Amino acid sequence: MNWLLKSISFIFHPIIMPLLGVIFYFSKSPRFISQDIMKAKVISLTILTMALPMLLYFLLKTIGKTESIYLKTTKERIIPLALNIVICILIIARVLPNNQIIELYYFFLGILISTIVCLVLAIFKFKASIHMIAIAGILMFAIGISLHFSKNINGSLALFFLIAGAIATSRLHLKAHTTIELIFGFCIGFLPQLLLLSYWL
Repeated sequence: MNWLLKSISFIFHPIIMPLLGVIFYFSKSPRFISQDIMKAKVISLTILTMALPMLLYFLLKTIGKTESIYLKTTKERIIPLALNIVICILIIARVLPNNQIIELYYFFLGILISTIVCLVLAIFKFKASIHMIAIAGILMFAIGISLHFSKNINGSLALFFLIAGAIATSRLHLKAHTTIELIFGFCIGFLPQLLLLSYWL
């Protein structure tokens, strides 16, 4: 059981969630988007949301600024979160401007807001769960897609709820977070996506 719960935290690491949200959007959107554009966006976002953060993490680890990929202390979180804010701004400005794919533009704007809030809390020594921020953001984005396209994706939504529950259980079991930190994390991920819905629905 311990191995399984550790695996859940690793498999659903926050670093993969933005790309997962993009792939989910492309798989569910009835809007015509050419294969070339989709491939270009996925490749660009893979580099910016996964490859680049991993390289920056190893650089920070080498110079002694981080100890674990899970960023266990608030002090460890500050530089990676600040760098992630820069990456999100780059994505919003260059990869997904609002005149191209508006749903994904606001999805990443929501991620940007959540990251800023998480950084501010880390500065004030509060460790909100980044795992919960990530899954809650995707969950609300998926609900928005369902409403926007009037599409029945209840199976996918149920799966996201199950994943969120599994992640919360994993983080509690591993003593990585308290219940309050998980709740705060869920709200920080969920609410920006909810508040931005009115701009793209």
